[in-house]
Amino acid sequence: MCRLAAITSHDYFSPMENILALETMKEGHDGSGLGLTLKDLGGPFEKMKGYPVLSGICSKKGAKMLDDYMEKAGFKLIDIWAPKIKAVKGMLAARDHYFARVYDYPASYKHKPVRERDDLLMNIRIALRKMGESDESIFVFSFYPDVLTLKEVGDPLQVAEFFGLDKDTLKAKVIFAQGRQNTNYAIYLYACHPFFIQGYCSMTNGENTAFVPIREYLTGRHFPGYIGYNSDSEVFTHILHYTSRQLGFPLTYYKDVITPLKESEIEGREDRESLKLIKQSLRPLCIDGPNVVIGFTPDGTCFMVHDAKKLRPGVVGGLKGKYALMSEECGLDSAIPKRDKTQDIFPMKHDMVIIRPKAEEVTVWNQLHN
Repeated sequence: MCRLAAITSHDYFSPMENILALETMKEGHDGSGLGLTLKDLGGPFEKMKGYPVLSGICSKKGAKMLDDYMEKAGFKLIDIWAPKIKAVKGMLAARDHYFARVYDYPASYKHKPVRERDDLLMNIRIALRKMGESDESIFVFSFYPDVLTLKEVGDPLQVAEFFGLDKDTLKAKVIFAQGRQNTNYAIYLYACHPFFIQGYCSMTNGENTAFVPIREYLTGRHFPGYIGYNSDSEVFTHILHYTSRQLGFPLTYYKDVITPLKESEIEGREDRESLKLIKQSLRPLCIDGPNVVIGFTPDGTCFMVHDAKKLRPGVVGGLKGKYALMSEECGLDSAIPKRDKTQDIFPMKHDMVIIRPKAEEVTVWNQLHN
């Protein structure tokens, strides 16, 4: 199993809060990797909200390839942030460049609709990934405004020290962190959660036994971003993207797609005719668990869902202005110790816990009652 630590807040906070929460849940991950995705950035990025941030790792050779490609694509480099690397005992040797590069759009795209700019950023990310994938000279994890992603092999606390996050000013209002347990796949950075595509992000604890049919369905949509799948959990991000962005469904329908109700249960919903069509047409996207999925959407809404087996732990709690979505209660105790614990939420198989931007309140949406 892996361990998940997500925090959403009205105010900026450090990713160390997530990492320390992972440390309290250490029995659930083996220290084989850390993934961090930050949204609504503060610190050095606070005044650059509208500019896309390219997050990744590259070799010296990859840096030259990356610079040449971005210049030819018409992107102007505005700023570069790089973690202050510190040698840590037990960690692998540092790679040449860890980076978050802030760019201005090409002149021809500055006034294009958001959807067209998002497609441009995704296609650039894919092109760079393909350029560096064979020799691992370039890893690109995200390319999107106000989003930054860091990943590396190692124990989360060690990786945080390695990146100097305990001494850095890097902050955000939504931060996802995953401590990985290496199970199905070799230790490979593209297999490390969280996964991100065009403003949608998710991370998962569990085994996706329905991975192959889901992957085949998604790749059959011929959308350029549905690639990779170095982890069986990446499809959860792509299902979220497909149902929300491509099909335009409300967020709650994500739950209806991945864990459809029985026919008798559908009859109790006012939108029963829509649900029947969704269940019939999107049946290949049904998950078989056991999984807990935590995700966010482009506006910063965060959520937690489980599969019907409910065999992976998950808890949500906090107070007005700051909530956490965690694998275990001890992680929640670390992140928000002064909350009212009687209000903690342990979502059941029909529940979707939703926290809107600014973390003012939590909603528990139930499939049976809509």
